[in-house]
Amino acid sequence: MPNPNGPYPGRQLFVGLTAKGAPAIIYLVTGRSPASRERRAIKRNNAVIIGPLGNVPYDPLRHYTAIKYDNISGIVAVSNGIQTEAIFETYRLLYNVSSSPDPIYLKKLMEGARSEPDSLNTPRIAGIITKGAGSFYTMVAIKRHDKPAKVFSVKPTPGTFIGISTYQGDMDNPRGYDISSGIKKIKPRVVTGFKLAQYLYDLSVAAYNGDDIRVCAIGGVFVNGKFKLSVINRFIK
Repeated sequence: MPNPNGPYPGRQLFVGLTAKGAPAIIYLVTGRSPASRERRAIKRNNAVIIGPLGNVPYDPLRHYTAIKYDNISGIVAVSNGIQTEAIFETYRLLYNVSSSPDPIYLKKLMEGARSEPDSLNTPRIAGIITKGAGSFYTMVAIKRHDKPAKVFSVKPTPGTFIGISTYQGDMDNPRGYDISSGIKKIKPRVVTGFKLAQYLYDLSVAAYNGDDIRVCAIGGVFVNGKFKLSVINRFIK
């Protein structure tokens, strides 16, 4: 099975429940240029950072907090940029004050983040697993430069993940994800963070100008009151 978003998804995320009913996320980074590929995922406290391989100046479009989570509530946010922490803090606040995790907050935050100011107008994407009234909620969102932010909210079912990517998959002509096509779904049978990361990483093997486009993949599962995350970095073994 190839990547459900074609050879070049750009950045891609999935949120859902494992077959055992545990909340889980997967995040994938791919890149066509050497600068895009010279990155790695770093676990740090209750977050995962996408950072440079070496002594490279900070670039807010390439270096960012990709994942932020809370072991007390089980809330986790994932995105491809500056919006991650704002989404996480908003839904953790809603949880702490016993307010409904309404998708409108995610929509407003994505509108505020806008698309990335690069030559491709790369969309911002995000996902959140949160809780309300004792149940988990899963949402994914996208903000293209030419369309209002769109949020897809789905009642999670064990074994199914919903996802979205920045691009439609065309390696030579990257275009923003086609919102009209809805969300992608995958049904990995694996149940650990490492296996989930490996699952999406293996689905996404592709080359551009003879070089592997894969940068890293992160998988995380909330089990026994704690998120357990695993990272696969192409350039760090």
